[in-house]
Amino acid sequence: MADAPTVTGTSGNAGPVPPTDAVRRHDPDVRGFASDNYAGVHPEVLAALALANGGHQVAYGEDAYTAALQEIFRTHFGQAAEVFPVFNGTGANVTGLQAVTERWGAVICAESAHIHVDECGAPERVGGLKLLTVPTPDGKLTPELIDRQAYGFDDEHRARPQVVSIAQTTELGTCYTPQEVAAICDHAHQLGLAVHMDGARLANAAATLGVPPARFTTEAGVDILSFGGTKNGLLFGECVVVLAPEKVRGLPYLRKASMQLASKMRFVSVQFEALLAGDLWLRSAAHANAMARRLEAAVRGIEGVRVTRPVQSNAVFAVLPREAAERLQKRFRFYFWDESTGEVRWMCAFDTTEADVDGFAAAVAEELAAMRG
Repeated sequence: MADAPTVTGTSGNAGPVPPTDAVRRHDPDVRGFASDNYAGVHPEVLAALALANGGHQVAYGEDAYTAALQEIFRTHFGQAAEVFPVFNGTGANVTGLQAVTERWGAVICAESAHIHVDECGAPERVGGLKLLTVPTPDGKLTPELIDRQAYGFDDEHRARPQVVSIAQTTELGTCYTPQEVAAICDHAHQLGLAVHMDGARLANAAATLGVPPARFTTEAGVDILSFGGTKNGLLFGECVVVLAPEKVRGLPYLRKASMQLASKMRFVSVQFEALLAGDLWLRSAAHANAMARRLEAAVRGIEGVRVTRPVQSNAVFAVLPREAAERLQKRFRFYFWDESTGEVRWMCAFDTTEADVDGFAAAVAEELAAMRG
């Protein structure tokens, strides 16, 4: 009988694959630079899932793992924090935003925000929310930019602004400093607005800033947070984290009505325990950021490549001749970010290696050299 195949993770651990009728249908050595969602599951998270398996636990969040998760999150976000695990980032954003708005409410956000560009209208269709967008040069709102949409509070003909939503990191890979977040929160609160943070890549921001996440969330005045896990090594799962309970209503009901209540919630919660009980969240994010900086340094010196944005997380934005970019896409997956300018986005993940980065940078140089003839 043949030996069982093995799986090797980034932590260097290897073990036999349990018997299954499923067939491996991909090459686990292939890497892309399209999205950190392309990465697999961190081996430590897989181990946690196996740990939580077996036996019976009460469904819908009344399990031991979800109960323990409350205190784990409080070590990072303060003793007032309340945690509601959900399936995905769009679900976290829509559910969280509904909890701090009325039926006639509107959300002020950057024009490039994920809730506006990449959620298929879910805040509007599912949450019934009007998005009031503001153009930003770097994906970041400021008090002055918020004021462009913060008006008409008593105009029954206009959706009433009730929330400011910011992303950390932004869709353009930029980070808010704690001072910038605090300035936004102070201004928003003076206007009677709550503040929501889309933290799909919050761990990457913490790694860049070198401060605990509470510094630019709870302590800065953020009221409700979508905390990301999938982009940082989880199989699936995000969390809505309530930081100001007095401003939030009906989250348990909204989570269910938004189709975000997991029956076997222990398997969402235990992943976050693996991520946050120790330093896995920071290790993984810091590594992804370091690989992005390595990629930026490698491509910046290549003739024909122009890095277009500061690298403050795990994303590199660049412009190169379209012909070369399209040929490169046949070797490595990545996306055009802006079709009109030819800007592309290259993402690194927790499992991106130095060899992956160096190989990709070499391919960029090869394609540009071939184009020049």
